[in-house]
Amino acid sequence: MIKVVIQDNESIDRALKRFKKKYEKSGILKEVRKRMHYVKPSVERKMKRDRAVRKARRLIDEENI
Repeated sequence: MIKVVIQDNESIDRALKRFKKKYEKSGILKEVRKRMHYVKPSVERKMKRDRAVRKARRLIDEENI
C-alpha cells in the first residue's frame, strides 16, 4: 500500500504529485494489467521473443541512420 504523508504547509497538488510518482515507480498498474487475463506460457514466450526481435531491429536501424 502506498502512503503519502502530507507535511505542514504542503499543498494537495504537491502531495498528489508525490503519490503519482510513487505509484508509477511501484509498478502497480503494470501488474494489474498483466493479471487482467491469463496468457499461456507458450504465448508469453512467443511475445517476449517477438519484442526482442523488434528491439534488435530498431537498434540496427538506428545504427544505420
